[in-house]
Amino acid sequence: MSVAICVEALTKKYKDVIAVNDISFNVEQGHCFGLLGPNGAGKTTTIEIMEGIIAATSGSVTYKGEGYKSNESQGKEVDNSISQQIGIQFQHTALQDFLTVKETLNLFASFYQHTLAQDKIIELCDLSEFLNRDNRLLSGGQRQRLLLALALINDPEILFLDEPTTGLDPHARRNFWQLVKNIKAQDKTIILTTHYMDEAEQLCDDIVIMDQGKIIEYGTPHQLLSKHFSDIYIYLPEQQVPLELIRKNQWTIQSGRVEIMTINVEKTLVMLMEMNVSLAGIHVKSANLDDLFLHLTGHSLRDGK
Repeated sequence: MSVAICVEALTKKYKDVIAVNDISFNVEQGHCFGLLGPNGAGKTTTIEIMEGIIAATSGSVTYKGEGYKSNESQGKEVDNSISQQIGIQFQHTALQDFLTVKETLNLFASFYQHTLAQDKIIELCDLSEFLNRDNRLLSGGQRQRLLLALALINDPEILFLDEPTTGLDPHARRNFWQLVKNIKAQDKTIILTTHYMDEAEQLCDDIVIMDQGKIIEYGTPHQLLSKHFSDIYIYLPEQQVPLELIRKNQWTIQSGRVEIMTINVEKTLVMLMEMNVSLAGIHVKSANLDDLFLHLTGHSLRDGK
């Protein structure tokens, strides 16, 4: 697998504040790469340097071996050929009033030398049902699909998505996930920031977790979960588990449920049945990225907003 983006020794300082502190990572071609972290972690600054919007204090960003002047001593100049390869869906984007979706697509297509066929964009982003609707009348999910289409209009090799499903209902979020998967299947490289751990688990091949300007973990979700967690969680209603059994095994009680941590679920269930503990209402859960983030930072990602 070839490297699409190489970030090396990237640092960004604002007077006495170090927003990004000497971070390095690679983004593989065709992967969805997640940058996770609470507000103030430095991920937005990192993304903006990668996009060429702001300059780093030091360090470099390289696209397929081609660098650009990316720090304050060199200036900030993004080569035009590189900028044409990048698509960005910002978290907040103003759309022109009184234009339809189709007219908006035409407007943005006029900004680029090369564009993806409009029919393909409409199909990829599922826009056909509201092509002639005024931008002001779009629902949240429809608006995000249009913004995704605008980010794809120049047929970029690298797509930046900044918290693309914030504010969407669960159904619209899952529809958007499928669109992202379809786009990734076109061998696009995707850089995703999100505050939703289920979204990162669904979409990301690799993740970087940042806190206070530094990378605190880097790898695939499976690698990181295997590294930090060996136990599986079993939950049972508190009233079904004898208190002496809870005390003997030092199990904890959370919100009316007994939490049992085990590396062998089958053995633990057999033990519970031998103790005549009812398994009604049982819930078995492996650790997820939310648990990982809580373990690494002491708070959930959503709490960090």
